[in-house]
Amino acid sequence: MSELRFVHLGFGDEAVEYHAAWQEQRRVHTARFADEIPDTCLLLEHQSVYTAGRRTEDSERPLDGTPVVDIDRGGKITWHGPGQLVGYPILKLPRPVDVIAHVRRLEEAVIRTCAEFGLETTRVEGRSGVWVLGSALPGRGGLALDFDPRLNDEEFDPRLAGPEYAPSNAGQRGEDRKLCAIGIRVAKGVTMHGFALNCDPDNTFYDRIVPCGIRDAGVTSLSQELGRRVPVAEVLPVVEKHLRVVLEEAVPLPRAV
Repeated sequence: MSELRFVHLGFGDEAVEYHAAWQEQRRVHTARFADEIPDTCLLLEHQSVYTAGRRTEDSERPLDGTPVVDIDRGGKITWHGPGQLVGYPILKLPRPVDVIAHVRRLEEAVIRTCAEFGLETTRVEGRSGVWVLGSALPGRGGLALDFDPRLNDEEFDPRLAGPEYAPSNAGQRGEDRKLCAIGIRVAKGVTMHGFALNCDPDNTFYDRIVPCGIRDAGVTSLSQELGRRVPVAEVLPVVEKHLRVVLEEAVPLPRAV
């Protein structure tokens, strides 16, 4: 992949309103498709906002009527706001596009970032993003099929499987906790949207929704897991370092057909 350019859109008191960032994404996407600019990753904090992907159901939205921005990425509803590092890598991929390989690259960069902070994270079978696994429950032997998400969870994606992914919970662990959400769109072979890594946010904003449409898991942050404040400013250079390594050294291949 070509050299990756980072652009900081705004943090802290200069956190970016969602529609403004969305407009900038579209502008950069157009320029990247036309080869006017190199691969570019926009990094920012958002002002507090709920965004809903195409598959969001009414029952997963805030019950109190809080406004939600409906957008064109995959996945369901989530929250963005202060204390969360958002990255929008806008990259040109070979055709036919391998979306899952792109998701795995983003996950890998975040997993390496968390490891540098001393936190072990992983992927979970069938679910995008980066997770902290729940502790094993005593006395659980085989699969508890009533809890197996492969049976009745419409958000379970069978393409997200293999040795890179921890087995799904299936009632064998305590509550898994999502640390980083990933939702992308590919248009004209160029990626949009990206990842949202919880550094030091107010996670009570997630209480109003069903985050990512997943009812049997929780949400966490670096601060919560490490037991100290981990602000976005501390995480930003580490994320940049690992995104650069993963995305520049990776050789994206066309999806097998």
